[in-house]
Amino acid sequence: MREVPIEKAVGMVLAHDLTKIVPGEFKGSLFKKGHIIKKHDLPELLNIGKRHIYILDLKEGQLHEDDAALRLASALCGQGMTVAKPSEGRVNLNAAADGVFRLKKDVLFRINSLDDLAIATIHSYMPVAKGAQVAGVRAVPLVVDEYIISQVERLASLSAPVMEVAAYQELTVGVVTTGSEVYHQRIADRFTPVVREKISRFPSVLLGQRVANDDKEMIKAAILELVALGSQIIIVTGGMSVDPDDRTPAAIRASGAEIVTYGTPVLPGSMLMLAYLGHVPVLGLPGCAMYNSTTVFDLILPRLFTGERLKKEHFAEMAVGGLCANCEPCRFPHCHFGKH
Repeated sequence: MREVPIEKAVGMVLAHDLTKIVPGEFKGSLFKKGHIIKKHDLPELLNIGKRHIYILDLKEGQLHEDDAALRLASALCGQGMTVAKPSEGRVNLNAAADGVFRLKKDVLFRINSLDDLAIATIHSYMPVAKGAQVAGVRAVPLVVDEYIISQVERLASLSAPVMEVAAYQELTVGVVTTGSEVYHQRIADRFTPVVREKISRFPSVLLGQRVANDDKEMIKAAILELVALGSQIIIVTGGMSVDPDDRTPAAIRASGAEIVTYGTPVLPGSMLMLAYLGHVPVLGLPGCAMYNSTTVFDLILPRLFTGERLKKEHFAEMAVGGLCANCEPCRFPHCHFGKH
């Protein structure tokens, strides 16, 4: 790299972006990489404190910051993501569709332990909207050893994809509302409106609702009927405690569903049940999902709408960040709840 006084730099080509910062007003490139310095540029260069520019003579095995960042981004980018143009050694990765961001944190840790690069992301399993930034990668120095980038590419290829956005699928939903008090119309059903609102955030179709008494066989029959009608997610509301007259867990078991978990290390929502009838997830929702604005239901529903099949270990991971602070007003998802 050669340092050249700006008075002698007219006609020379910039090897990197030059940043201009006006506090509270502007931060960005004053001149981009490849810009040919002209005489009338000199006052602007002086205004940003530049009395010299640097001419880059890359040797074999070296990469310019923008080229290095672009290769980093391409190596890490999985499905459902787009790669923006490089700027000042940084490349942003954005969501190509509404969905859930997924990340292999152990691989990212190994990559970030290498020199001369920095990769920052949002939390894994966060719901994102199309166009939202999910990660940013940066080459730290102006010139990066190509060997470092090759290491990243090798690590990423062994664990591909390191990060991705799983897009939401359009799914049909069946709801089974339990409780003798609702079945006999002694009280209004307050649970189903909550479920309707939650699933309306996703590309969903409510295929049908069945109301069942506190009877294991009736609840089981309602589950199987809605599956036979084509429901791709079954949500059973209420009756999830350990009280003897709460029959929902037994009914879900009796349906033949494979139980993934009954109980989660998440508060509120510790009494949730998840099971699978073939490929159809069957959720037993505890009463807290009706009374609390945010519960474990809000953490797993986006993942189910991507088609992900959740396992017991996925719930164990939720323990860290699984305690809701019950903030007033609720700031979810812009809080610690569900971040791990």
